[in-house]
Amino acid sequence: MTDRSSSAWLAAMGRPRAFDEDEAVRAAVTLFGGRAYDGVSVDDLVSHLGVHRNSLYKTFGSKRGLYLTALRRHLADDVGPLLDALADAPDAAAALRLVTSADLGLLLLAITERAPVDDEVAAEVNAALAAVDRAVADALGVSADLATAVTAAALGIVLRGNPDNAATALAQRLSPRT
Repeated sequence: MTDRSSSAWLAAMGRPRAFDEDEAVRAAVTLFGGRAYDGVSVDDLVSHLGVHRNSLYKTFGSKRGLYLTALRRHLADDVGPLLDALADAPDAAAALRLVTSADLGLLLLAITERAPVDDEVAAEVNAALAAVDRAVADALGVSADLATAVTAAALGIVLRGNPDNAATALAQRLSPRT
């Protein structure tokens, strides 16, 4: 192999990634979870993630590609553990506290901002919400319809910014009276 052919081979391979993809995705979860998809520009991503624009496009294809990767990571890393914790919730109050204290920022923003206009985001969000509904139904021993209502109420409590008091009031109302 000549020096020239070695150079051509290296050029064809491209430069190795100069960033940690896992760290970049986690940082994107934080950024999108704090500012929503439309509130984050590609320049914001480049600056916040410390990734060159070309590397971002080469790795994720687009801003939307990174967003979908970040959303899926959020669902796996933040919603997944919530589902596991709900399985061990001893009562309605504990289940509601788990939902209202979980880090669900990106999920909530995806529900309100992207799901109505992006079918792929809607599918991810709907699957996650269905899983939370099932976990709540199992934890509380209630019907699927009531579990969906409880999940919706818990997420609404988070959106309103009063998770402790409102979750306690709702849990007391759901608890069987003795």
